[in-house]
Amino acid sequence: FGRPKGAWWLTPVIPAPWEAEAGGSRGQEIETILPRPPPGPRDVPSPGLPVSVPILVQRDAVPGARKLRAVLEKLRLSHQDISKAAKVVNGVVGHLLHRLKCESGFGGVERLHTGSYYEHVKISAPNEFDVMFKLEVPRIQLEEYSDTGAYYLVKFKRNPKENPLSQFLEDEILSASKMLSKFRKIIKEEINNIKDTDVIMKRKRRGSPAVTLLINKEISVDITLALELKTSWPASTKEGLAIKNWLSAKVRQQLRLKPFYLVPKHAKEGNGFQEETWRLSFSHIEKEILSNHGKSKTCCENKEMKCCRKDCLKLMKYLLEQLKEKFKDKKHLDKFSSYHVKTAFFHLCTENPQDSQWDPKDLGLCFDNCVTYFLECLRTEQLKNYFIPGFNLFSSNLIDKTSKEFLSKQIEYERNNEFPVFGEF
Repeated sequence: FGRPKGAWWLTPVIPAPWEAEAGGSRGQEIETILPRPPPGPRDVPSPGLPVSVPILVQRDAVPGARKLRAVLEKLRLSHQDISKAAKVVNGVVGHLLHRLKCESGFGGVERLHTGSYYEHVKISAPNEFDVMFKLEVPRIQLEEYSDTGAYYLVKFKRNPKENPLSQFLEDEILSASKMLSKFRKIIKEEINNIKDTDVIMKRKRRGSPAVTLLINKEISVDITLALELKTSWPASTKEGLAIKNWLSAKVRQQLRLKPFYLVPKHAKEGNGFQEETWRLSFSHIEKEILSNHGKSKTCCENKEMKCCRKDCLKLMKYLLEQLKEKFKDKKHLDKFSSYHVKTAFFHLCTENPQDSQWDPKDLGLCFDNCVTYFLECLRTEQLKNYFIPGFNLFSSNLIDKTSKEFLSKQIEYERNNEFPVFGEF
């Protein structure tokens, strides 16, 4: 895992496959462990260092191994709870989809199944869902915005008068703000026609592409509109998706033949936002990678071929989630999201492609390496978008240095004290 020479190799015991998930509650108590003083100096590897030869030691030497097992047990969601919530969400989403199909400009809209629910890395709460509505748009031209590689202005190569999207044009540019505004308006009108379920629309979040609904006062659903493009991926993605040594060059080629998506996300512009931009989205590719994550095609298909990749991702997501909850009044962590954790995780999978490097018996070590890698990203202020390597998710214009230092300090404290935050809230 990129450990420098001389680092020791620890191997705790905790298998927790998604397939076995059943039961568990967020309020489940975890053993209390008293804080211990920070350890002595430790080497923090830089991303990209070669994998060192492991030195096996006693597995029970890893502090907090039992706690990790308890945390994963707590994070397992009840299939019954998930199914109940999903049934309600599907009813509302189906209703909205039917209405959108009747509207000019949205007639070809379809549902795209992405997000942690479909990636099987959903944690803690069965009442939070992400839904994407895709709309195919042929014959368009993309203009990269401000050399970001991630944000684009959209134009039509030809714009016949009968084009239903003409109503959203602003100086020949397909206006993200106009289209999102109409999208929100239709949904806001239609939720009033849903009689058997209590649905309200939450206040619009600045810069967010999602329309957030609250169903029956307890289920939160983020609905995002996405343009579907069945063309070659933009040049900014050429060196991204570095999975040749992990999932194979063939798989990479196959994935890059799939469509890509644009969501109405405002690009940062000084102290404000450019409201007409669209941002690249590859959430469907992320779903495929997580569904088929092993170098071996049989990884996680049976008990003998398990890995702990998804368990590590769940733990990292939960760590950030708990810290955001703990410091929600300070605002320092507002700009961090599970996407940052998932991106760092993908990079670590690229650097450690072998299934044997993610042995469930070594979960404690694997999780520690995920933490170490993420800390290094915070320290260097470098976290490349996994698909667009020229786009730094930790650049100073996106997240200020003070916030990154605050998160780094809190993660270090948690690691030095065996993650007490896992037992809070």
